[in-house]
Amino acid sequence: MSHNRYSRQTLFSPIGETGQEKLKQSHVLIVGAGALGTSISEILARAGVGKLSIVDRDYVEWSNLQRQQLYTEEDAQNRIPKAVSAERRLKQVNSEITIQGHVADVSVEEIERYITGVDLIIDATDNFETRMLLNDASQKYNVPWIYGGCTGSHGLTFTVIPEKTPCFACLLGAIPMSGETCDTVGIISPAVQMVTAHQATEAFKILVGDYDGLRNTLLFFDLWKNEQASIKVASMQKKECPSCGDSPSYPYLNKENQTRTAILCGRDTVQIRPPHMFERDLSTLKQKLQRLDGKVEANPFLINLSIDNQRMVIFKDGRVLVHGTKDITTAKSLYNRYIGG
Repeated sequence: MSHNRYSRQTLFSPIGETGQEKLKQSHVLIVGAGALGTSISEILARAGVGKLSIVDRDYVEWSNLQRQQLYTEEDAQNRIPKAVSAERRLKQVNSEITIQGHVADVSVEEIERYITGVDLIIDATDNFETRMLLNDASQKYNVPWIYGGCTGSHGLTFTVIPEKTPCFACLLGAIPMSGETCDTVGIISPAVQMVTAHQATEAFKILVGDYDGLRNTLLFFDLWKNEQASIKVASMQKKECPSCGDSPSYPYLNKENQTRTAILCGRDTVQIRPPHMFERDLSTLKQKLQRLDGKVEANPFLINLSIDNQRMVIFKDGRVLVHGTKDITTAKSLYNRYIGG
């Protein structure tokens, strides 16, 4: 039923019919469904990658529509979780592949569950801690991953191959950590597309088995300033690295190193996670919250509570986003006051 949908891709000799079959048999985990995640997931879906697992903790907002290409005004209006909306849209793009959207935060428990059977991990996150978690999982389970990040008009990307390249922890001194976010310096969508073009091309090489074709450099660019650099990093691999060295301990897979509260990147928002995973009964909680002197909006995936000039979003997996503050103590107080354990 493909109607030659991949014909232009199989004409490209480095992929061909054999490579296309390998793509069909592949499973890619995409962590994050924002700008990078929506772009690369659409590329991979259209290319015929057989299974995509997309994990994201957030929901669609109006400011996302400028660059997060899978979403619509209706998604923003209804605050649909990004993973849900991405799955719906991609199934319309390619009904022949398997697409699974997961509304969840990625911590140790999640990554060790989602990584099973995966051939490649794509980083489309917006925070350091999750990337370190992906890096350790990649090394422990011998699954390649492709780092990507962008703000303003510039971006970075690097492909990590366990036992062959330096890992993300090895490169920390070489990767600029400016503290910039999309909310503080903005972003133009061509920068997103440039990062995902490189990520997707590296992904194709890995999935068809062309490891000799990999770039093997840390790529940096600034589209507005017409700058690009490709940095050789092989010498940065460290034997003492706790993630990929001779005696790895995988420190970021230690649950004690994972925070249960987090200030979301560039936003006046604190995420609170319960100590243990559970599925919250949104129907019962909605009835409880409707007795308060506030505004309660709900869909099958989350509840939005606006009360006393505060706003909280409660997800089925137990997480709560407390908007309007970066203070964890304040966020916990509001959580305990209105939501509870």
